[in-house]
Amino acid sequence: MTRMDILYLLIPLSLVLVFVIAAVFWWSLKSGQFEDLEGPGYRILMDDDKTNGEEKHGGSSVKEQTVDSDQGAGVHK
Repeated sequence: MTRMDILYLLIPLSLVLVFVIAAVFWWSLKSGQFEDLEGPGYRILMDDDKTNGEEKHGGSSVKEQTVDSDQGAGVHK
């Protein structure tokens, strides 16, 4: 192959790649992938960790340490 012959392969291959990328992007738009961009960040901050009561670990109960909002120190419940 000469230098110009490789263009007959690379140009159609690049066009196919562009159309595949555009199709994947179009699918992501239509399926709602970009609907809620801030929600996952808030879900990390507002996770539902258990902060009161006893939690069972392997058959034995473990008391959790929580922070009292008035004192700011660890208080065992």
